[in-house]
Amino acid sequence: MKITYLFSLLICLNITSKQKAIEPTLENISWISGTWHGEAFGSITEEIWSEPSGGSMLATFKLINEGKVKFYEIEIIREIENSLILQLKHFGPDLKGGETKDKTVVFPLKEITENKVVFEGITFEKISDSEMNVHVDINEKSKVETVIFNYKKAIQNSKPIKQLIEVYHTTTGPVLDGKADEEIWKKSEWHKLDQRWLGNPYSEKDFSGKYKLAWTEDALYLLAEIQDDKLVDFYEDPLTTWWDDDCLEIFIDEDNSGGEHQFNHNAFAYHIALDGNIVDMSTKKEGKLYNSHVQSKIKTEGNTTIWEVKVSLYDDSYDDDDKNYPVKLHTNKNVGFALAYCDNDSSKNRENFIGSVYVEGDDKNRGWIDANIFGTLILKSSKN
Repeated sequence: MKITYLFSLLICLNITSKQKAIEPTLENISWISGTWHGEAFGSITEEIWSEPSGGSMLATFKLINEGKVKFYEIEIIREIENSLILQLKHFGPDLKGGETKDKTVVFPLKEITENKVVFEGITFEKISDSEMNVHVDINEKSKVETVIFNYKKAIQNSKPIKQLIEVYHTTTGPVLDGKADEEIWKKSEWHKLDQRWLGNPYSEKDFSGKYKLAWTEDALYLLAEIQDDKLVDFYEDPLTTWWDDDCLEIFIDEDNSGGEHQFNHNAFAYHIALDGNIVDMSTKKEGKLYNSHVQSKIKTEGNTTIWEVKVSLYDDSYDDDDKNYPVKLHTNKNVGFALAYCDNDSSKNRENFIGSVYVEGDDKNRGWIDANIFGTLILKSSKN
């Protein structure tokens, strides 16, 4: 495979275009600008494009495999002779050039429409403000193969910052056994679970809680330590008033966009029962099991219960009636997050609901409806 074409950034080849051609200017392709993340050849890709300035757009690209950079690229798109041209140079992980000193790889423009710019061998196609599909032509043994990529970028939003937590990467996810003896847990910081969202004041003897977080490319990991003097699981059917049994509830907003999510999947509110069942509201306005989204293990000794949890993240395109795939996590990604505990000591209804984020106003039990009350996680590289 020629490394010349291994790259791409956001690319998608669609030969038949019904869109009207537009003027080939940088202004008309400024939607390419931003920080994009995706996958290619079993590796992680990162591409950062500048806004148009000085007659060009500049990008840096890197491909990461097993935590190490395999190669870099510097790219430009520039205006020339009433058209556009894409040029790039490859560099090894030590920044030694892949081409000779004065040589670049050149891709002339073929077509430009409102949502697509087609160069020879590389096409950028806009799917939405935060997503591009990518097809790139790869030459191997005189045969051209088109490879499909998918890139996404975070969109800044107006969600208020309630709580900001840095979460550190681990190459291997913790074993879900309730022991919490992995190195990542030793290095991670405890966060408090101490905001009373429902119920009367309680004592530390009745309840106290704290939690830690970590992440891999595949999932978010949670370690929670709950002091609860009585564990209650009245309802054998996991879909019967699941919020009134003792349970841990994890709120996840994959793109940290905030907003309403009562009967949609703009965000999720996963109730983790003592028996391991996972329940949230579906788009049909009823409880549904999402056991494939969350794996958990609890271990109780005396009044202390350790919860170890693995959460796969899904974006807001999730369809209850279709096949869905979790998103891949990456450094500097923002995720909306809150944690809560339903505490029931002796009644048919929970006595308390304790969260991780301060919520303004009298109605604090809004997490299952309003993702604006969530905190924000920032995914960081491994902690030394």
